[in-house]
Amino acid sequence: MESRKEIAVEKKRQCNCACAVLSTYCDLTGLSEETARNLTYGFGTGMGNMQGTCGALVGASMVLGMVNKRQANVNMRQVLDRFQARNGSIQCRQLKGIDTGIPLRSCNDCVADACEFLEECLGE
Repeated sequence: MESRKEIAVEKKRQCNCACAVLSTYCDLTGLSEETARNLTYGFGTGMGNMQGTCGALVGASMVLGMVNKRQANVNMRQVLDRFQARNGSIQCRQLKGIDTGIPLRSCNDCVADACEFLEECLGE
């Protein structure tokens, strides 16, 4: 059986990182795949076209908000801290190495990492 992070990485072939994460958890959030896709269009390539937070983390935050509600803020801090420690940044531009020419992490790996840390908060 595929893990959710493997499913999310596969979904990444068809959509942006935020969508790949959020749509993988539609069964928990109650969102349709179409709604998840529509909600995340603006977060492709790190909100602001690689200027902002990694889209995979935005997707994870949306899942936490829908599932854990008020606890989401505390949980998201845990996800961000773990992601930062593993990857050296939470910013798409830095993760992709836009300024340095040296990528820190691929989009697929960012999606997998966000799902891994999200699942720890969800108790999966």
